[in-house]
Amino acid sequence: MRKYSLPVLYVRGKPGNAAQGWLTAGPFAVPVALGRGGIKTNKREGDGATPRGIFRPVRLWWRADRHPRPRTMLPVRRIGPRDGWCEDPAHRLYNQPVHVPDGSKADRLMRKDSLYDFIVELDHNTLPRIAGRGSAVFVHIARDGFAPTAGCVALKEKALQRLLARLSLRTKIVVG
Repeated sequence: MRKYSLPVLYVRGKPGNAAQGWLTAGPFAVPVALGRGGIKTNKREGDGATPRGIFRPVRLWWRADRHPRPRTMLPVRRIGPRDGWCEDPAHRLYNQPVHVPDGSKADRLMRKDSLYDFIVELDHNTLPRIAGRGSAVFVHIARDGFAPTAGCVALKEKALQRLLARLSLRTKIVVG
């Protein structure tokens, strides 16, 4: 059986609630949580907004200590205890994965909750990388009740796993 990737996913806001929306791809439609600031064209670090634009998945990060390797056509990387993400616009590694030293309070990808058990890294603010234009924009697992994210797109775990099986590096994710 040959796998086919989804060519395009659309993420749209929900009328009356800027922090929630819908992800659609052909017949696949699921509710999502968005950033507490809704979808914005002029994304800024810390504004809580989900950036408007067309993005591509870069890779899947996953918690191998909690889940078997998911089916996907994306490159896959296990999340380790020292994996983190640089959200400091003044740092040379801004908006890139980093190794977090023991005792640091930096943003770690290995969380106690399940939100980052599966993370689709997006190419938002990567080429060129512009300090302050937003970092760590992912597709990940949603909180109960689709509570707002800090700027990511979040789905229920089952829906995310179904989606992962159809994502490839060629998939376009259109937000807005």
